[in-house]
Amino acid sequence: MPVRRLQQPRGWAWTIAVAILKPVLLATTRQDWHHGERIPATGGVVLAVNHTSHVDPLTAAHLVYDHGRLARFLAKSGLFRNRFLGFFLRAAGQIPVERESHGHAAYAAAVDAVRAGECVVVYPEGTITRDPQLWPMTGKTGAARIALETGCPVLPVGQWGAHELLAPYSKRPHLFPPTTIHLSVGEPVDLSDLAAGPVTTEVVHAATERIQAAIVAEVEVLRGEKAPAERFDLRRARAAERAAREAQESERLEDRDQKQDTGDGGDTP
Repeated sequence: MPVRRLQQPRGWAWTIAVAILKPVLLATTRQDWHHGERIPATGGVVLAVNHTSHVDPLTAAHLVYDHGRLARFLAKSGLFRNRFLGFFLRAAGQIPVERESHGHAAYAAAVDAVRAGECVVVYPEGTITRDPQLWPMTGKTGAARIALETGCPVLPVGQWGAHELLAPYSKRPHLFPPTTIHLSVGEPVDLSDLAAGPVTTEVVHAATERIQAAIVAEVEVLRGEKAPAERFDLRRARAAERAAREAQESERLEDRDQKQDTGDGGDTP
């Protein structure tokens, strides 16, 4: 039974999604939810959640729905390119994120949704964590910017267990025995001092760090262990990978040129 009954209209897309997906989730997962009552019954709010599996949105939506709200996700635009899936997602109020536009349209849509009293779910990492132990990575600024623009509460949500139901980037779910999904909703992140002044780049990054730290704290409680002192930085890791590839290519070309100079790399007259 839901903890708090839904008060807002579902619409046809949510009616179909709940009829199909909720029985599947109830059959394949067990719910270990903490402090879901902190999700406000009404009004605009942002839930900021860590990301470990492609099934995360389903388990998060389950938590939100059973606490009387409909979740509006910022989802990759590729999902909307399929004619039928895109039609369904838009009907369910989901928000496409276009990478080429640097998220400007998605940000504006999310702000409008919050101002309209919706519950918007954001994954600040932007993608499934690449941390080897699946700890939250450094966060992007979307959740912070939405909160600073609208003044809405930001609730950090730690989740653990979805990766056991569907491993990162896997296509084969582990359906039985049922996986326990741990979700913990934290107290609203205090951004009042940051919202009092101009919204500068420094302010946005400070707000982002507070939100991400609050998410990590919730995950630490669920996992019963401390997170690494330094969060995995995906941009830095990708830059290091690019540098390594470029160094390898440079070394390969240099080796080829040396062989050609000494006559070892091609035909000799």
